[in-house]
Parts: sequence; C-alpha cells; structure tokens
Amino acid sequence: MIKHKNLSIFVPHEGCPNQCSFCDQKKISGTQNPPTPQEVEKLCDEFLPHTKEEGESYEIAFFGGSFTAIDRHYMLALLQAAYPFVQQGRARGIRCSTRPDAITPEILDILKEYGVTAIELGAQSMQDDVLRMNLRGHTVADVFTASQLIKQWGFSLGLQMMPGLYGCSDYMAYAVDTAEKFIQIMPDTVRIYPTLILKDTLLEKLYQNRMYTPLTVEQAVEISAVLVKMFNEKNIRIIKLGLHADTGMENSLVAGPYHPALKELVQSRMFLDSFMADFATKPQGEYVIVVNGRQRSQATGQKKANITALAKMGYRVTIKQDNTINIDDYRILEGEKQCI
Repeated sequence: MIKHKNLSIFVPHEGCPNQCSFCDQKKISGTQNPPTPQEVEKLCDEFLPHTKEEGESYEIAFFGGSFTAIDRHYMLALLQAAYPFVQQGRARGIRCSTRPDAITPEILDILKEYGVTAIELGAQSMQDDVLRMNLRGHTVADVFTASQLIKQWGFSLGLQMMPGLYGCSDYMAYAVDTAEKFIQIMPDTVRIYPTLILKDTLLEKLYQNRMYTPLTVEQAVEISAVLVKMFNEKNIRIIKLGLHADTGMENSLVAGPYHPALKELVQSRMFLDSFMADFATKPQGEYVIVVNGRQRSQATGQKKANITALAKMGYRVTIKQDNTINIDDYRILEGEKQCI
C-alpha cells in the first residue's frame, strides 16, 4: 500500500473574516508569517520527490487559514507557485482547507484550473447555536451547500469537526449529531479534533471565568470511539484524530483533552467496548483474546487497562497475537475451544 504524504504549508489566519472562539492558527501551526510564493516554490522543490512514480504519494496542502477567502491575487500566486510541481508529476495534486461560506462556483473553477484535487471544510459543528456561540460566522446550511458544490465539481471532500465546543449542553449527543449530518453528506475524509483551549482566545476567557468546561481526555476518548465507529461503518476515512503537538501549540495550551497518543487510546477503547459486549454473553472465567500483532498493545490497553477492566467483570484474559487475524478483528478462545 502506498503511504500518502502531505507537504503542509500553513497560511495562518489568512482569509478568516473573524476570530473563532477556539482559534489561534499561528500558535497551532507554529507559523507567524504567511508564506510568500517564492517560499512555497522553495519548499516544494526541496521536499517533493523528483520522479513521477514517487510523486503519486505526495500532496501539496495549504492549511491553517481559509484558503479560498484570502486575497485573490495572493491565493493565485500561491497556486501558481505550487501547480508546476503537479504538472511535473512531483505531486499528485493540491489540497486546501477553507470555510464553508467561502466556496462558490467561480472559486471552484479556479481551484480546478490549478491542480487542486481535495478541499477540506472546517465545519467544526453541525448545530447553528454552537456555531454562533463560537463566532464561526457560517451556518449548517453553508456546510451542506458548499459540500454539494465541491462534490459536484469533482473534488475530494473532507470535513473537520471539533467535539467539545463551547455551547454544547451534552458533548456526546452534539458530537453524534454532527457525525450523523456528516454521514448525510458522505465526505471522502474526516478529521476529528477534540477542542483544546489555547492562550489569548475567547475559550480561555470563558474557561478562566468558569463559563466553559472542556472535555477530559477520558471523555474525548469515549466520544471519539463512538465517532470512529460511525464513520468506519460508512467507509468514511478518518485522516486525523487529535491535533499534532509542536512547540508553538504546547507552549500555548491552557487546558483540554490533549494527549500525544489520542488515536491509540481511542483504538484501545474501541477494542474494550467490543470485548465487553462479547463477554457479556459468556460465563466468567479464563479466556484468550487473539489479535493481529500490530494491535496487541491497543487490545491490551494503556497500562493493561483493558485487561484490568475485564478482570473487574470476572474475566481473566490473556492477549495473544496471530498475524493472520485481520486488523481491527479478534477471536476469543476458552481453552482450546473457539467461542467466536
């Protein structure tokens, strides 16, 4: 399987018409100044492979701001700097992230002309009250309209969501509702970013004034496990779970469910949920769970958390590996008897 890679070029806060409650893209990306076209060209030339065969696994990705809302001349200059590398076969396309209310047929025509193949929308929530309270400046209807246009123009569509935003009365219910509406749209990809609190944002003020309580890591894991299962069942690919920490973000983090291995914790929780459902129909006793070797640590859980949880239910479990087992699958054995 070819491993796809992004050359991520951050355009911090460029094009955003307002400052969302949670946002400081300069801190998240570690970038203070927007890139020049010359810098984009230099990055592409240094990072991208020189053969067409290797280039098939690379995308040039403009992230960080609202790419299609930035100054039109600047947007075109960035695209013109990157597009020759697509034409040469050193990258298979260009990906950009933007706002749902910054998509029009005219903009899509421009993006198509300059080799853009994938567009990600920062939807974040699919509840208008939550969007309004977090100063997003767009509506749920904008997400549906923009998504339809992007798919109609033949682009790969990505949607981004942020569980745990300010204004959610029930974090799980709101996250599931957003996921259900994403599934109605059927994007190609999804990113899940549990909400973090950064310095100098509205969320920090609300948090310090005890008007906002962020998710705990455990809550973020529980919610994300449900969301991942929902998207997996519809074959919607999850390309990111949790923010990647860098120096800028770590130094600005005030509170929230940050964990360097959030994806690992979520996958472990998904195993535990499945184990508990299966063991609920079995008598207490000793069992062996067989998983693919690549997922033995996930099935075991951090600090053997899954084994401990099952032991509390009366099931003494040993985790063994067998690489003929499919990823995310498992077998439960009782002695020499296969139970599943």
